[in-house]
Amino acid sequence: MDLRIFTEPQQGASYETLLAVARTAEDLGAFSAFFRSDHYLRMGGVDGLPGPTDAWITLAGLARDTRTIRLGTLMTAATFRLPGVTAIQVAQVDAMSGGRVEFGLGAGWYEAEHRAYGIPFPKEKFGRLEEQLAIITGLWNTKPGDTFDFAGEYYTLTDSPALPKPAQERVPVLVGGHGPKRTPALAARFADEFNLPFASVEDTAAQFGRVRTAVEQAGRGADDLVYSAALVACVGRDDAEVARRAAAIGREVGELKENGLAGTPAEVAEKIGRYAAVGTQRIYLQILDLHDLDHLELIAGTVAPQLG
Repeated sequence: MDLRIFTEPQQGASYETLLAVARTAEDLGAFSAFFRSDHYLRMGGVDGLPGPTDAWITLAGLARDTRTIRLGTLMTAATFRLPGVTAIQVAQVDAMSGGRVEFGLGAGWYEAEHRAYGIPFPKEKFGRLEEQLAIITGLWNTKPGDTFDFAGEYYTLTDSPALPKPAQERVPVLVGGHGPKRTPALAARFADEFNLPFASVEDTAAQFGRVRTAVEQAGRGADDLVYSAALVACVGRDDAEVARRAAAIGREVGELKENGLAGTPAEVAEKIGRYAAVGTQRIYLQILDLHDLDHLELIAGTVAPQLG
């Protein structure tokens, strides 16, 4: 099982805090990547201080301030950016990192953050997401010296030089979500990885099955994609430590055990095994207390070795 760290900086984190988490994850060697959300407004009863950080500016900094860990988003919000600009930004960060970027793109959903920062919140988001995926991957795949054109309902590009190119020959593209029809079809067209966030084992199995069917119908092999889950993590050496970590993020232990990866290392490893049994190959561990670096050390030292 491939373990990755997934952070929610809109809840309150400076760049220095995120860098400490990324470097700790890198140094521990048990986590293959550091990912972050793409939000500009806090959620729930937190103050969000010192304020939001931009996902791709953060990743650009981490590209220079880390060495080996892969970097990405779950998920970049299509409503925040124009696709041509996004293709340039991601390609540049990939070059800055020496080819360590992975690109998750989602439709965007949190209307309040759009109102808070004056960002238009379109009614039709899925169609825009589809066009953005076509444009961004099309720009990257255009041969040097050729130009790229696109005429869609939402975006038009004419005689684009389709530059710069990423350092990687192919930047891994992540598509995710719970939608039963359009989401699997979109993953089948564009994704190297399909991610299902915060779902039960049973719902994960069902959605993975839909995606695998859609991928095969699109003429690809179902195993061409990586299938991943994102789940909140709250691990403790004993019940008291689990309870302390749950309280620190404002959650109940019972709820976390039901909906996430919570408990002792043995309990968490057992539940990860249940996700593995339905085809999960990679798990993004949502870490909500970004100052608790001992949490990462505990997972690396006691959970990861049990996963084989």
